Amino acid sequence: MRKTTLSVAAVATMALLAACSGGTEPEPAASTAAAESSAPAASGSIVVWVDENRQPAVEAAAESFTAETGVEVETVVKNFEDIRADFLAQVPTGEGPDITIGAHDWLGALIVNGVVDTIDLGGRESEFEDVAIEAMTYDGQLYGLPYALESVALVRNTALAPDPVPDTFDEMIAAAKKTDAKLPFVINTAGADGDAYTYYAFQTSFGAPVFVQNEDGSYTTEVGMGGDEGYAYADWLAEHGQGGDGTLSTDWTYDIANQEFADGNSPYTVAGPWAISAFTDAGIDVAVDPVPSAGGETAAPFVGVQGFYLSAQSENKLVATQFLTNYITTDEAMQALYDADPRIPAFSSTAEAVSTDPVVAGFLAAAQQGAPMPSIPEMGDVWEHWNAAEASIISGAAKPKAAWDKMLTDLDATLNG
Repeated sequence: MRKTTLSVAAVATMALLAACSGGTEPEPAASTAAAESSAPAASGSIVVWVDENRQPAVEAAAESFTAETGVEVETVVKNFEDIRADFLAQVPTGEGPDITIGAHDWLGALIVNGVVDTIDLGGRESEFEDVAIEAMTYDGQLYGLPYALESVALVRNTALAPDPVPDTFDEMIAAAKKTDAKLPFVINTAGADGDAYTYYAFQTSFGAPVFVQNEDGSYTTEVGMGGDEGYAYADWLAEHGQGGDGTLSTDWTYDIANQEFADGNSPYTVAGPWAISAFTDAGIDVAVDPVPSAGGETAAPFVGVQGFYLSAQSENKLVATQFLTNYITTDEAMQALYDADPRIPAFSSTAEAVSTDPVVAGFLAAAQQGAPMPSIPEMGDVWEHWNAAEASIISGAAKPKAAWDKMLTDLDATLNG
């Protein structure tokens, strides 16, 4: 009979299952071989919610897990747009999955509603990008296994700007004005609505984060946009807006800004990886760099992270955790997830491997200096006031300090009223 050799991960999982099955806790194995010969057959099952694109990658990891442990994994394909609401609705009733894929900015709502549990990575946090771990951390505790991240970056037309982007915004604009481009720079402002998301890297370079962060990267509910730093950023918007030198404009929507860049009318734009194909399809040779600083500090764009959450009502939490930490947290599984949906891997060794593509490397560098989008529930109440303030300053419709003060007053009433 052919001997079957189990991985160390499988042995650990099977021992864990034995401990969870009601039997006596096993003695520590003297060797892997001894553990293989004495481990009882595993049983049970876990359910994982995943979208159609990523189902094959999760299924491949699940097949290995089942083959080595005997634990069945059922992958349920759902529309990604439906997962958050369905998870919130079903978990409290005892239904729903043991694990679901999801975005990190769902975390506040998931915690408030008591549907998600903490996860123990077994000391492997250092194997992930720091910003990814920060994104999945809430009130000092880790609530998910991060697998992918994305952010905007400075995208450069190499025919107009062959050299890497300068360190500062002013140096970038000066370099752009030496070209024959129609516009030195273009960025989505969402027209008259404002787009604080795309502009955020410039704001953080003034030391004015949307909310104050704790040392572990998680967010407090204290608004960080007030004070001299916030006013300095507002002044910068006015200086370069339509009432200033005209570098920024509320005439630019997402489509208009992207078209101007795709038409070769500007050497620089701020955009995400989702826009790159529109540029390259138009014949633009692009390079990607971190966003330059406008205010003297690091320009930290928002970083979005996707990962896997553990249900608070799972009856197989320990086994589900082993599946995530030992079978999803591998280069093979992370590469498969990247191939299925090419977002930058949060697992550092896989991120390094795919960064042989210079465009991917550029977005990774931008994300590494970024900050996670706040996942606290209060974030949803910020956008309207924040976007409106920026748009009114850029358009010249309002004075910078007055518009910023109004925003802060409105935020205080909304968040604390």
